[in-house]
Amino acid sequence: MYKLPSILAFALCGGLIFSTTAKAEETEQKYSDLRANFRRVALELASTEVKNAKYYEDNPNSELSADSKSTIKGVFDFVLEYEQPEWQWNNSLFAEYGKTKLRPSDGPSTTSEDADEILLTTDYSRKMWRFEKDNADVGPFASLAYQTEFEPNDDAPRQKIFRGKTGLKVFNGDIIKELYAAAVGEYDMTYSNKHTTKSAYELGWRTEYVQSDDVKYQLEGYFRDYLSYSHYIPTDLKYELSAIGRVAVKIRQNFSLAPYVQYFMGEARSVNKTGSNFMIGLSFAYDQIFNLR
Repeated sequence: MYKLPSILAFALCGGLIFSTTAKAEETEQKYSDLRANFRRVALELASTEVKNAKYYEDNPNSELSADSKSTIKGVFDFVLEYEQPEWQWNNSLFAEYGKTKLRPSDGPSTTSEDADEILLTTDYSRKMWRFEKDNADVGPFASLAYQTEFEPNDDAPRQKIFRGKTGLKVFNGDIIKELYAAAVGEYDMTYSNKHTTKSAYELGWRTEYVQSDDVKYQLEGYFRDYLSYSHYIPTDLKYELSAIGRVAVKIRQNFSLAPYVQYFMGEARSVNKTGSNFMIGLSFAYDQIFNLR
């Protein structure tokens, strides 16, 4: 199995080596800039329906073990973008947290997490071709990420994962903001007694269709399929699918209301049943891009 240095080196160097073997088309490039992009700072109200949660009570992934209920969730999605004519470097922070306290009349109070994630990512993309139909850039990319959570889920340990990706991406389009296929390497430190190395492939997307100045449709998500593991951890997922669709309606300047649908699905190695989390809700969000240079 691959060790951590080889995984990270593969993720970092794969896109860079490929980018030096081809010549970019001579097309008009977007302006160079340094931007602070607050994609979404949101408060979300939702109703959740979870299936087969009893099989995932000790799983670090809180989305599969949550109760079916109403919830309130906070989301922070920020990217520092540095764009040049031939490449783009993004550094992002995504965080979300949702927790519900249940107070039944005939029993003790209980709490349950609906969402708990902190994701730090650095992503480097080359602009080698153009997808003219969507005014988008195309090229190889490499990224490194660290995923953790605010607090552990029930009896499960706190999730701690380093993840490297490299592949091909379409990005910065009028509709296609990001569409990629990538090889993935993970170094999972969630369980202190066994650090696990994993390999996978991943497909991801983030699209936006602007109907008018006040209405836009957004769809984002990913599918990750694991291919190998260095150790057997029963709670490790075989695959996971995450998808979110929303309709953002501007109510004042950079503030919007957005009804949304969110779905997460996965299956643990020790369970032959798929766990899922389906959520319908309403988001009150702020978004803004600040040009820093």
